[in-house]
Amino acid sequence: MIPTAHIEATNKNEIAKTVLMPGDPLRAKFIAENFLTDVKQYNKTRNMLGFTGKYKGVEISVQGSGMGMPSIGIYSFELFNFYNVENIIRVGTAGGISPKIKLRDIVIAQGASTNSNYAVQYGLPGTFAPLASYNLLVNASKLSEEKGINYHVGNILSSDIFYNADTKAIEKWRKMGILAIEMEAAALYMNAAKLGKNALTILTISDIVGGEETTAEERERGFETMVEISLETTLKL
Repeated sequence: MIPTAHIEATNKNEIAKTVLMPGDPLRAKFIAENFLTDVKQYNKTRNMLGFTGKYKGVEISVQGSGMGMPSIGIYSFELFNFYNVENIIRVGTAGGISPKIKLRDIVIAQGASTNSNYAVQYGLPGTFAPLASYNLLVNASKLSEEKGINYHVGNILSSDIFYNADTKAIEKWRKMGILAIEMEAAALYMNAAKLGKNALTILTISDIVGGEETTAEERERGFETMVEISLETTLKL
């Protein structure tokens, strides 16, 4: 069923087997223009920009996902299910909540706890634990170690709530060892699990919850380290 309601590519070959997925479509454009060669745009529907190019001779796509689990749920499902994408690496920002997390640190999400009901659709007789794909996780961790990057691997929170009226909620998650909070990874991991695909989330800490933060421009155009780790990880697939 292509093109889909959200992606206008008419040929599966327009999209690579591996896709980097930032939330911000302008960040997708920035990545394509600054890290890839031979770039072709395959999507502009709803201004959720998508591009395919090459990184060190390897074909890579980059696709905006929008904000929140419903949005990344749509785009990752369509890429996995209709365009034969095998690997999606979310590259995004997060708010640090663990005391060991500092501004601009890299967090590689081994697991994605959530306050979302996204898993209800599967009718499972229990609680599903959304996890990253092991090979992607190990490759990204090794690369970060080799490059001497200040990184952390562990559990994050994918939240449906950006402005949380419950001021004590973050402290409860912090006590459970959660490193950072964002809004997309759990849905991506669940889609990958359901469809037999691979997924990973690599995050840059854009702010410390209740503390310092980076600028909007830095969030759109910066964070090259996270992108480089993600691209180098794709070369090992």
